Amino acid sequence: MSWFPWLFTPWSPSALSLLLLSVMERHTGLEVVQAIVCSRWGAPINKSLSQDGDVIIGGLFNLYYKSSAVEHGFTMLPHYEPCTGLDLESLKNAYTMTFAVEEINRNSTLLPGVKLGYRILDSCASSYWAQQVALSLVGGDARSCNLTPSTPPGQPVPLLIGTASSTSTIVLSRVLGPLSVPLISYMASCPCLSDRLNFPNVFRTIPSDIYQARAMARMAIRFRWTWIGAVIENKDYGRLAIEAFQEETRGKGLCFEFIETVLKETIVSDASRVALTIQASTARVILVFCWYTEIKKVFLELAKINVTDRQFLASEAWSTSDDLLQDLDISKVASGVVGVAIRSSTIPGFENYLRSLHPMRRPDDKFLWEFWEMEFGCSSLPLCSGTESLEGVKNPFTDVSQLRVAYNVYLAVYAAAHALHSLLSCPDRESSSRNNSSTCSSPKHIKPKELLQHLNKLNFTTPQGDMFYFQGADIPAKYDLVNWQETPEGSLKLVLIGRVDGFDLHLNESTIQWSTGSNQVPVSVCSESCPPGTRKANRKGEPLCCFDCIQCAEGEISNQTDSLHCERCPSEFWSNAKQTACIPRQLDFLSFNETLGITLTTAAVSGAVVTTAVFVMFLCYRQTPVVRANNSELSFLLLLSLTLCFLCSLVFIGRPSVWSCRFQQAAFGISFVLCVSCLLVKTVVVLAVFRSARPGAGALMKWFGPGQQRGSVCLFTSIQIIICVTWLSLSPPVPQRDLGFQGSTVTLECAMASVVGFSLVLGYIGLLACTCLLLAFLARKLPDKFNEAKLITFSMLIFCAVWVAFVPAYISSPGKYVVVVEIFAILASSYGLLLCIFAPKCFIILLRPEKNTKKHLMAR
Repeated sequence: MSWFPWLFTPWSPSALSLLLLSVMERHTGLEVVQAIVCSRWGAPINKSLSQDGDVIIGGLFNLYYKSSAVEHGFTMLPHYEPCTGLDLESLKNAYTMTFAVEEINRNSTLLPGVKLGYRILDSCASSYWAQQVALSLVGGDARSCNLTPSTPPGQPVPLLIGTASSTSTIVLSRVLGPLSVPLISYMASCPCLSDRLNFPNVFRTIPSDIYQARAMARMAIRFRWTWIGAVIENKDYGRLAIEAFQEETRGKGLCFEFIETVLKETIVSDASRVALTIQASTARVILVFCWYTEIKKVFLELAKINVTDRQFLASEAWSTSDDLLQDLDISKVASGVVGVAIRSSTIPGFENYLRSLHPMRRPDDKFLWEFWEMEFGCSSLPLCSGTESLEGVKNPFTDVSQLRVAYNVYLAVYAAAHALHSLLSCPDRESSSRNNSSTCSSPKHIKPKELLQHLNKLNFTTPQGDMFYFQGADIPAKYDLVNWQETPEGSLKLVLIGRVDGFDLHLNESTIQWSTGSNQVPVSVCSESCPPGTRKANRKGEPLCCFDCIQCAEGEISNQTDSLHCERCPSEFWSNAKQTACIPRQLDFLSFNETLGITLTTAAVSGAVVTTAVFVMFLCYRQTPVVRANNSELSFLLLLSLTLCFLCSLVFIGRPSVWSCRFQQAAFGISFVLCVSCLLVKTVVVLAVFRSARPGAGALMKWFGPGQQRGSVCLFTSIQIIICVTWLSLSPPVPQRDLGFQGSTVTLECAMASVVGFSLVLGYIGLLACTCLLLAFLARKLPDKFNEAKLITFSMLIFCAVWVAFVPAYISSPGKYVVVVEIFAILASSYGLLLCIFAPKCFIILLRPEKNTKKHLMAR
C-alpha cells in the first residue's frame, strides 16, 4: 500500500537506527560499550505535559493544528518546524488524560501500590511529527544524540494513547508493530484498522466508520431516500464507508447520483467543483464523510451560489463542530443537518478539574501557559495579576456539556490501566515459579508484548457503570444522532434526536428540523416508488433507482411497493381492478337474468307462442282446402316439432347441471330430426302424388298412405333417439369450468366429453336436411297450387345455411357465447321453417279467405 505516509518517514537512517537501538537497549538489556555519536535534523520536542510514575503511558494529541508549509526540493535534508495555533478541544482532550490518570492514582483497587504517570506530546496533526514523538516516547528521552552508558535515556513508555487521525495511526502501527507497542486511538475510525493481521497492535475507543455508515444507510432506508449524492475526504477511507453504506442498502433500490472526493491539499479547487456538482444534481440528500475544515469550504462555496435546499447527512468528523455551528455565513446552507456523533457522556469532577487549572500550580506546563496568555491576554505570569481564574469562562476548553472525544480519551486511559492491572496482578505466578521461568512483570520492567496480550482479553466496568471490552481492535458501536437547528440569533444549535446501539437505530422523528425548515421529511428519489399493482421497469442506461412504473397485466398482481415482477394468479383466481390481489374468478354462464339471456328467452317463447297460435288456427281451419291440401296431419306434427324446437332452446339457458347438459342436446337433436323428418316425408309425398298421376304408376300411392307417412317419421326420429341414447350412455356432456379463457370469470359450461357423439347428432340432422333440400328442389316446379316444394326448398336453404355457419361460429366462440351461438342457430332455423312454410298459408287463411277454396286450388 504505497500511499501510506510512513513509507516517506522524515527520519534519516542513522537517526532511526539510533532510536531503534535505544529501544532494544531498554527492552533487552543490551549494553552499549561504546559511545555512539550521531547527528539529527528537525526541531527538538521542547513542549510536553508529563508526570512521573512507576509506569509511564504516552499520549499523542494534535495540540497545534497550523503546520508550517515547507517545500522539499530533494537537494538537502528535509526540515520540519513545530506547528502553531493551539487547539482548545485537543487541549481539553489532553487534560482528560491527566485527569483520568490522577483519578486512577486515587483509586485504591485499581493498580494498588503503583503510581501511573504520563507523558503527553504534540503530534501536530502530522504523520511525520507523530513518528518522531512516538519513537521518542517508546525509546526514552531522545533529546540528546550523544548517548553513552553513563547517560541513560529516560524511561520508555510501554503503551501509547493516540492519535487523532487514521493516517497517523496507520503510520505508527507500521513503525511500532515490530516492537509490539500497543496503540489505543481515540479518534482513528478508518475501517481498515479493524484488520488484526495488518494492525495487531492497534486498539481504539471509537467505533469503526463502518457502523456510522450503516447507521446513515438505515436512516436513508427509513426516510425512503433512494437518490443520494456523496462527498468523501479520502478516496481510501471514504471508499470503505461508502461500500459499507451500499452493503447495508443492497436490494433497497438506493444509488448514488455522484461521489465527489475532496483533498486537504487541493481543497480550494475541490470545494468549488463539489459545490457546482451539488447545485446541478437532482439528489436532495447529500452524504458527507470528511473533516470539518473541508466541508466548511464546500459550505461557503454553496452559500456563494445560494444552494440552500439540500439535506446533508454528517459523519462524526464534523457533525458536532462548533466552528461550523457558529458560522453565520453557512447557517442557511447547513440548517437541518442530520448527523452521527460520537456518543456523549459525563465525567464526574472533570469540569471542576478544568476550572481549577492555573499556571502558578503547574509552572512546567507550557501548554497551560500558552492557553492562559491566549485567554487573558497576558504574555507571562509577571505581567499577569495571578488572580485570573477559569471560573465563569465559557469557551471550548471549559465546555463539558457534551464530552465526546474527551470521553474516548478517558476510556482509553482506563483501558490501559486495567490492562496494566491485569498484567501486574500476575495470576499465573505459581506456574511461573514451578517452571523456573522469569518472575512476574514489575512496573519498571513491563514488556509491551505482554501488555498487548492483556489488552486483547480486556473486560471491565467503567466508572459510569458501562461494560467495556474490545472486539478485536474495536469497541461496540454507540453513537448519538444529532440535528442542526436554527436559533433566533441566526446561528445553529446541536439537538440530540436519537442514538445508535450496535445495529439498532432509535430516532425521535418529531424533534427533527429538516433543511426545509419544517418537520416535513425531504424527498430525494430519482423515481417515485411504484405502488402495489405495478412493477419497476429500469430505464436503459440509467442507475437502478431510476425506473418507470408499469401496470401489471390482467391476471397478474403485485402486492408490495417497488415490486420487480408481477405474479400471475392461480388458474381459478383473477386479479382485482387494481392488480393488487388475486380474487376467486366468478362463475359465468348464460343466465335468465342477464340481457342476452332475457332476449333469447323472449325470442324462444315468442316462437313457441306463434307456433302454437298457428297450430290452433290450423286446427280451427282444418276443413279448409289450404289446410287439407297440404297434408294436415304432417302439418300438425310439424308445428308440434317446431314448438319443441323453440322450447328446447330454453334448456340451454341457466346454470348447467348434469341433467340439463344431457337433456339439452337430446331435446335439440330429437326435436329437429322430428321437424326435418316431417318436411322430408311431406316432400316425398308430393313427389309420389305427381308420380302416381302418370300412366301405370297408380300403385305407387299405396306406399305413401297416412300410415306409411307416420311410420316414416317415427323411423327417422327413432334413429336419432338411438344415437342420442348411445351417446349419453357412453360419454355424455358434463358441467365443467372452462379455465382456458383468461378473465375475471370462469365459464361454467357443458363440456362435450365425446365430440363424435355430438357430430353424429348434427350429421344425422344435416343428412336429413340435405336429402329434403334435394327432393324439394326436384319438386319445386310442379304445377299445382297446393304444392309445398318451393316453400320447403326455401326453408331448407335457410336451415342448411344457418347450421353450416353454426359450425365455425360454435368452435371459435369463447365461454358462454358457445351456448349463445347454438341457441341462435336453433331459433334462426326454427323461425325460418315456421315463416317459410306456414306464413303463406296463414296469410291466405286470415287475409285472403277467397283463395281458401277448392275451386281456386284446383284452377291448375
